[in-house]
Amino acid sequence: MADIIKAASAGTAEKSDLIVEVEPCEQGVEIELESVVKNQFGAAIEASVRDVLEQCGVKNARVKIADRGALDCVVRARVETAILRGKE
Repeated sequence: MADIIKAASAGTAEKSDLIVEVEPCEQGVEIELESVVKNQFGAAIEASVRDVLEQCGVKNARVKIADRGALDCVVRARVETAILRGKE
């Protein structure tokens, strides 16, 4: 699958959800994480994001996340949705 070709987003700012924004990036993956649980789960959230990017074949992308305590399955679903929207 190809890299991100346009900016896209998924999710909401509601409690227990997150907003994921993806956009094209020239070289590699850049992740910017803002989360109410960053101290406890920041590394796990970033690992999940990288895993979904890898599964979707994305090698170059800038990802911004505004998390409000979303579960891992929600993180993964929102990232995948944003990627699919960004590849159109």
